[in-house]
Amino acid sequence: MLNILLIIVSACLIILSLLQSGKSDAMSAFTGTSGLTLFSNVKERGSEKIISNLTMGMGVLFFVLVIVINMIG
Repeated sequence: MLNILLIIVSACLIILSLLQSGKSDAMSAFTGTSGLTLFSNVKERGSEKIISNLTMGMGVLFFVLVIVINMIG
């Protein structure tokens, strides 16, 4: 039962990771095209924040499930 739950959480974690917008705009500091934006403080808003929080929650749940499964089995 826990293995099936782990598979579902893993699939959700992958999907949520793919739904997140890329942070490639901040990487322009290496190319020098638009100034030093590597350390800019940009807050997530709206759906980006929800997806980010869900991804964090799924990641924590994933690690908890892995630890529990290893302790049981």
